[in-house]
Amino acid sequence: MHQHHFITGVAGFIGSQLADRLLDGGHRVSGADDFSLGTEANLAGARRSEAFHFSKADLSDPEAARAALHEAVEASGHIDVVWHLAANSDISAGVADLSVDYRKTLGTTYGTLEAARACGVKRIAFASTSAVYGERGDLLTEESGPLLPISNYGATKLASEALLSAAAESFLETIWIFRFPNVIGPRSTHGAIHDFVKRLAGHPESLRVLGDGTQQKPYLHVGELLDAMQFIVAQAGERRNVFNIGPQGDGTLVSFLAEQTIARVAPGTPIAYTGGDRGWVGDVPRFTYSTDKLRRLGWTPKLASDAAAIRAIDEIAREQGL
Repeated sequence: MHQHHFITGVAGFIGSQLADRLLDGGHRVSGADDFSLGTEANLAGARRSEAFHFSKADLSDPEAARAALHEAVEASGHIDVVWHLAANSDISAGVADLSVDYRKTLGTTYGTLEAARACGVKRIAFASTSAVYGERGDLLTEESGPLLPISNYGATKLASEALLSAAAESFLETIWIFRFPNVIGPRSTHGAIHDFVKRLAGHPESLRVLGDGTQQKPYLHVGELLDAMQFIVAQAGERRNVFNIGPQGDGTLVSFLAEQTIARVAPGTPIAYTGGDRGWVGDVPRFTYSTDKLRRLGWTPKLASDAAAIRAIDEIAREQGL
């Protein structure tokens, strides 16, 4: 059944590719973005479709958020699902300035909820993160607790989860909360692979890598993330649905990312590690992430973490003309 989807952060890395995917599936798609991280180039494909409607808006302003959703309803009819992807996704930027996460993550969640209530939206799918768990030594499952994030990014994502849960008790019928791993692929704006490719494109004498290279995290290709998100929305029908999304296995070492990026972009470049067991304040250097709940629902990724990384390195290098 074709539906009307509204995507916050629609011009961003994940939002723009979700829009393309939904439009290809015959759905109507509306969305909003303030272009703080998203770009017009990311919307090039969506704008060619008559089934796409866009509003430039800062969704941390409730009035602007309500106007954007109301405009979408006027243009394309009742909104069936809001995909709330708008957020600050740069952890280190949020550490340097708390207001970034407060406005761009928690503020956009509040604005989106106010707009959803005003426009009669009953279902919201939310892009959360593994960073809500904080730094723990046990297996991270959806039942883990207490949740004690160590970054402002994780803290405001967790607070957003709480706001959505409360809204599910008052006016929302269904919420889906996706706890992402490290998502990689084309159109990315930051992250280890993106940064490595950009640095190597500048022909440095060595590749500077934060930490000692032993940081190990799960990496998931954006295409498979979209598959998982759509599968969960189609199959999980509780009032509150919380799922870890990610590959199986122990994840990928930062040293592997650096070595593979060098091999693809600038063979022979030496690596200069800055030292320490983490890259920045708020960085969780390694964790064990359970995706058993999603597997029981019926979905598993095709690519392991290392394979996803190699694919993303090539895609991002080609985007840079390398």
